[in-house]
Amino acid sequence: MVVFYSDEQANSSQIEMDAADSSSTLRRTSARIKSLEAQKEKRSTPAPAPATPMPAKTDRKVKRRKVEKSPQLDDDLAAADVSDAVASVSNDVTTSTSAAAGKGVHAQVTETLRAFNKHYLQHIQEEENRVGRLEADRKKSTEKGSKSKSKKEDTAEENAKKTAARRPDLKAISEMMKTGTVLNPEKRIGSVPGVDVGHQFFSRAEMVVVGFHQHWLNGIDYIGKTAVSGRKAQKELNLAQYNLPITISIVLSGQYEDDLDNSDDVIYTGQGGNNLLGDKRQISDQKLERGNLGLKHCMEQSLPVRVVRGHKCPNSYVGKVYTYDGLYKVVKYWAEKGVSGFTVYKFRLKRLEGQPPLTTKEVYFTRGRIPQSLSEIRGLVCEDITGGLENIPIPVTNLVDDPPISPLGSGFVYIKDMKYSNNISVPTIAPTGCNCQGSCMDSRLCACAKLNGGDFPYVQRDGGIMAFPYCVADFCPTAAEISEVWHLIAQWLVYMAGLWLTAIDLLVEPKSLVFECGPSCKCGPKCVNRTGQNGCRFRLEIFRTPKKGWGVRSWDYIPSGAPICEYIGLLRRTAELNHAADNSYVFDIDCLQTMKGMDGRESRLRDVSLPSHLEKIVEEVSESVPFCIDAAQTGNVARFINHSCQPNLFVQCMLSTHHDIKQAKVMFVAADNIPPLKELTYDYGYALDSVIGPDGKTQQMACYCGANECRKRLF
Repeated sequence: MVVFYSDEQANSSQIEMDAADSSSTLRRTSARIKSLEAQKEKRSTPAPAPATPMPAKTDRKVKRRKVEKSPQLDDDLAAADVSDAVASVSNDVTTSTSAAAGKGVHAQVTETLRAFNKHYLQHIQEEENRVGRLEADRKKSTEKGSKSKSKKEDTAEENAKKTAARRPDLKAISEMMKTGTVLNPEKRIGSVPGVDVGHQFFSRAEMVVVGFHQHWLNGIDYIGKTAVSGRKAQKELNLAQYNLPITISIVLSGQYEDDLDNSDDVIYTGQGGNNLLGDKRQISDQKLERGNLGLKHCMEQSLPVRVVRGHKCPNSYVGKVYTYDGLYKVVKYWAEKGVSGFTVYKFRLKRLEGQPPLTTKEVYFTRGRIPQSLSEIRGLVCEDITGGLENIPIPVTNLVDDPPISPLGSGFVYIKDMKYSNNISVPTIAPTGCNCQGSCMDSRLCACAKLNGGDFPYVQRDGGIMAFPYCVADFCPTAAEISEVWHLIAQWLVYMAGLWLTAIDLLVEPKSLVFECGPSCKCGPKCVNRTGQNGCRFRLEIFRTPKKGWGVRSWDYIPSGAPICEYIGLLRRTAELNHAADNSYVFDIDCLQTMKGMDGRESRLRDVSLPSHLEKIVEEVSESVPFCIDAAQTGNVARFINHSCQPNLFVQCMLSTHHDIKQAKVMFVAADNIPPLKELTYDYGYALDSVIGPDGKTQQMACYCGANECRKRLF
C-alpha cells in the first residue's frame, strides 16, 4: 500500500525540514506525480539518451509479510571468587543462510522472527483444518444415519482425533532449521548482533530461531566439547583456547524454588534434579556437569553470560514474556542442601557495568503503571477522542507542549465508519456468500475460503481482548440504582481489570487481498472470517511525541497477525484532490496496483483466487489510483499512526460487503509481537527522492522514527 504523509509530516512546525520550502502539498504515486516527473526530466534533459534498462526500485519495496557429560570435580566445593576482568569475545556477525546481503543485524532479527511467526500460525492453521474436517465428517456421518462402524473403523477414527499435532512452535523451529533460515545457527559467546538489552521474546522458540538461546526447554544453554571441531563458525570463535563446556546464556523464569533475583545481583540455581513436568520442585541431587560446569568455567575464565528473565504474560501464547537484561559475570559458586533437601548448585552472577539500564520491570510491568481511573492519566487532554463511538475509549495525552494541546482543537471530527463524497457511488450489491452455519470451519466447503486461495486467512489463538463499551463519566450508584446500571458496573470493572481475555483471531500472513464473509453469508457474527469487522480489541492511546507530532501506542500486548484498526476517513476521487491545499492524511487505495506489482510494489497475487469478473479488472488496471481516503478533517485513530523505517504494522486490503477492489478496506495488522506502550508504526512507502512538489522540484523531509536502521529521510 502507498500512503501520503500522515502525522509525522503534518506537524511540520516541530520537524526540521531538509528542504527550505516545506510545502504541504506533497503527494505520492499518482498520475500527477508521473506528469511532474516527466516535465522535470524534459526541462533538464537536452536530448534523449539511448534506451537502457530501468533499474528496479528497491527502495520503494516494503516486505509486508516475511549433550555431553563433563567429568565430576573434586569434593572441594568451597566458594571461589574471580576478578572483575571479563575475557574479550567476538561480536562479529555470524553469517546465516537466511540473512539477506546488505541488511542490518536488527532487520535480520526482525525478518527471522516474522518468518517464525508465519510458520507458527500456518501450523496452527493446519491443526485447525484437521480438527475442522474431522468434525465436519463426523456431523456428515451422523446426519446420514450411518450404521454402526466396525471396531477397526472406530479405532482408526479415535486415533485420528487423539493424534495431537506437535507443538506448532516446535514444528516452526524444525522447518526453519531444515531450510537453513534460522539466524546465527552456531552458538556464540557474549552479545548476539541485533538483540539489544531490553529486547523482548514472546516464547523460547523465538530465542532459538535467532540463535540467542538454543534450548527451547532448558534454562541453561552451553557450548560442549564436541563443538570445537568441524564447525567453521566455532573455529572463528577460537574455542580451542577455552576449557569447555562454557555456558553462554541462562533464563531466569522462577521455576526453581531456590532462585534469588535482585536484578543486578542474581543467585541462580543450576540445572538438573528438577521436576520439569510437575511442580518444579527438586526430586534429586544436582551434579556439577553440563551447564552447571559451564557456569563454573565461565567464572574461572572470566567469560560473560547472557541473562534473560521470564515473567508471566497472559496474552502470550506460552503465558510468558522473556526480556534480555544484558551480560553478567559469574563471581561465585557453591553447593548446598536445597529447600527440598537435595543438593543444589548455586551461582552468583553480577551484571556488567556500562550496559543500558535494566528494562524488565520498566517495560513489562506496564499494567502496574496503567492508571486506575482516567483522572490519574498523566498529561490527559481528552478522556475519549472517539466520543463513545468505539468499543474501547481512546484517551489522548500530551506531556510535550506547554500548554498542552489536543487534536480536537484543530477542528478534527472522529468518525467510526467511512464517509463518501457526493460524486461517488457506494457499491450496494452484496456478493454471493457462503452457506456455512454458525461459523465457517470446513475450508473444503466454504465459498469464502475458496476466494482466499482455498483456506481461511485467519486462525484463532488464545490471548486476545474482549472489548466492552464502558461509561466514561464517574459514577457511584446507590443501592436503588444498581439494578438499573448493573451492566455499566460490570463493564467498568472489566475495563479497569484490563478487559476480558478471550480468544483472538490472527491473520496468518499478509495477502494481496482478504475476502471476508459478507452480508449474504449464512455464518454468524462470531465467524473467524469476519475478524476485520469486529473493531479494535486493544486499549489504544494517542500521545504527543517530541518530534513526530501525534502517535499511537497500546496498553496491551498485541500478538503478531492481530488486526488493529481500519483506516477511516472521507472516500474521494484522487483526481479531484486540490494539489495546492494540504493533502496530509491522504491514503491511496492502490490494492490493484499492488496485486500487479506496479511501481516497485511487492506483488502477491498468488495468495488469492479471484472470481472471473475480478480477473478482468486486475488485467486492465493502470498505474493511476482512482480512489483515496482523506482523513484530514474526519477520520479515526489510524490517521495518527506514524511512519517507521522498521515498522511493526503492515497494511492489508480487505473486501466483505462488496467486491469492488478499487474501494477495498484498508486495515492495519501487527507484523510483530508488540509489547505494551510500544509505538505503533507502519512504513509510509516512500522511495527516496520520489516526492515532487508543485514546482517540479524534488522534495525532502527528515525522518525521526528512531529505528536502528533509519534511512534518516522520510522521502
